[in-house]
Amino acid sequence: MNRRHFLQAAATAASAGAAALGLGGCASGPAERGSVVRRGRIRQSIVPWCYELFGEKWSLERICQVARELGCVSVELIAAHQYPVVHRHGLTCAIGQIDMAPDPPFVKGFNNPDHWPRVMQATRDAIDAAAAFGTRRVICFTGYSARNPDDPRSPKIPPDEGARNCVEGYKQVVGYAAKKQVTLCLEMLNTRDTSHPMKGHPGYQGDHVDYCMDILRRVGSPHLKLLFDVYHVQVMDGDIVRRIRDLKEYIGHVHVAGCPGRGEPDARQEIQYGAVMEALVESGYEGYVGQEFIPTRNPYQGLRDAVALCDV
Repeated sequence: MNRRHFLQAAATAASAGAAALGLGGCASGPAERGSVVRRGRIRQSIVPWCYELFGEKWSLERICQVARELGCVSVELIAAHQYPVVHRHGLTCAIGQIDMAPDPPFVKGFNNPDHWPRVMQATRDAIDAAAAFGTRRVICFTGYSARNPDDPRSPKIPPDEGARNCVEGYKQVVGYAAKKQVTLCLEMLNTRDTSHPMKGHPGYQGDHVDYCMDILRRVGSPHLKLLFDVYHVQVMDGDIVRRIRDLKEYIGHVHVAGCPGRGEPDARQEIQYGAVMEALVESGYEGYVGQEFIPTRNPYQGLRDAVALCDV
C-alpha cells in the first residue's frame, strides 16, 4: 500500500468509525476559546496529520493558529518545507518526521538491510532539516517484519534478526545525529488493533516496549531514545505509570490518545491521563507531549479538552 492509498484508506476508515460509534463525525459546534494552559509543566504539541486528514481538514496555518490559541508551544511531525510555517507562528517543532514517500515511514525501516540505503538517507535528511530549525528530536521506526511489505505472501524477518539489524543500522546513523545535536526516537506501535490503518499497525516489528528497549540498550547511545506513545503502549503492554518511572532516562518523546479507539483522551476511554502526566512530571521528563488522536467530535473543543487534561 503506497502512501496515497494508505492515507485515503485511513481517512475513509475514520469517517466510517465515527459514524459507527454514533459520534456524528467531526462537525463543528459552539466551542470555548482561549488558552487552557495554566500550569505549563507539560509542554504540549499538536500532530497535524490528525487534523489535515480527518474532520474539518485543517490547514497547517490553521493548526498553528489553534496551537497558539490553546497555549501549545509546538506543532510536530512536519515535513522539511513546513518548518518555516511553524516558526513564523512563534512555535517550535518538538520532533521531526522522515520522508519515505510513497511509503508510510513506519513500514520500511532499520530491521531490514535491504531498506538501509533509503531509510538512512531519509533519516539523515530529516536530521539535517531538524537541526537547521533547532528541532532536537527525529522520529524513527523498526519497520514491518515482512521482508517485502508490498507482498502479502512475503516471508517474515524473525524478531531476533530484526532487532539485530536495527542495532547495526542505528549504530551507523546515530553518530551523525549526535554531531547535529539531534536525538532519534524509536516509536513502539501496536499490532492488535486491525480496525483502522492509523489505530493499529499489524506487521510492525517493534510492537512491545521491551523489544524496543532491547534495541536501545544494545545501541547504547543517548542519541537514540524511546518514543513513548501512551496509546500504543496501553494496547500492547499496559502498566503505563510504572513504565514511565522505570524508563525515565530513555523516554525521548511522548504521544497521547484515547484507548481504545485512538480518539480524544477523555472520560469515554480507559487511560487516566492526569496520573500519567503527573508521573511524567515526577520522573523529571522535560520533553514534549504530542496530542496525536483522531478527532471524533468538534475538533477544536476535543483538542481544547485534551490540552486542559494534560496540563497538570
